[in-house]
Amino acid sequence: MSRSSFAVALAMVLVAMCATRSSAENTIRTTTSSEWLHAKDMPALVSSLEDWLDAQADWPRREAPPLIRTVSQWQAEARQGAIATFQRGSLRGLYDPDQSEILLIRPWDPRDPEDVSVLLHELVHHRQAPHHWYCPAAQELSAYQLQDAWLADQGVAIEVNWIAVMLDAGCTPRDIHPQ
Repeated sequence: MSRSSFAVALAMVLVAMCATRSSAENTIRTTTSSEWLHAKDMPALVSSLEDWLDAQADWPRREAPPLIRTVSQWQAEARQGAIATFQRGSLRGLYDPDQSEILLIRPWDPRDPEDVSVLLHELVHHRQAPHHWYCPAAQELSAYQLQDAWLADQGVAIEVNWIAVMLDAGCTPRDIHPQ
């Protein structure tokens, strides 16, 4: 395959993936809710987010909630090395499926919708944990889509490189060179 043929094929795949994202977005049901703003503590906040996910996500709520801790950036980075993670940009949250634990990186504010959306993203991973995934990055597309939908309900936009997320979610090796 020539380089130009490869480039055209790659562009077609990316366009198809973006179309898939759009149709997947349409299946996310919007339910504007500010219940999370009235949460008095972390369990109440998690319960509010779990209620939203019950209506939105394909994975059921798990019986046992995850342990949730706020940690420093360096603590999270040290822990990240022990967990197979997909990470682009700055680290804001982390889910450890072996410990059923969510780490939120300080500063983290339970009244900031962007910070709360990180918790929601990690709660999605908690729901996904019992299921099979070809690679850890395969979980990210739906987690980001749900995070994006929740933020849209709050009137906030998230900046996500959807093409990169989709490519990584495909679990394909990155060391592919055309002949």
